Amino acid sequence: QVWLLESGGGLVQAGDSLRLSCAASGRTSSVYVMGWFRQAPGKEREFVALITRSGGSTSYADSVQGRFTISRDEAKNTVYLQMNSLKPEDTAVYYCAADRSPGARPTAAAAYDYWGQGTQVTVSS
Repeated sequence: QVWLLESGGGLVQAGDSLRLSCAASGRTSSVYVMGWFRQAPGKEREFVALITRSGGSTSYADSVQGRFTISRDEAKNTVYLQMNSLKPEDTAVYYCAADRSPGARPTAAAAYDYWGQGTQVTVSS
């Protein structure tokens, strides 16, 4: 079992920055990929970014490429999502997720094994 706890959300203005954190506990050695997803009201949960073990590989949604950066501190079992140049359309609940599949780089939410409870990010115009 792996538990994930997100933090760092809040209310900001367009153009501001936020850094989200996701602290993992439990059998973290079984986790290969960590991902961030988001879900806006009335919309499906969508992929934002992922990072593989030891930060060897990352992937981003086109909508956040160049603005968001995912990173991973293995020693702290924590994954970060640095969000710059935020836009009102970035408003959503942001979720951290973990996948145990070696070699995978999944962008589909269904592929992930564990989820956090989410943290709200609201960007005002």
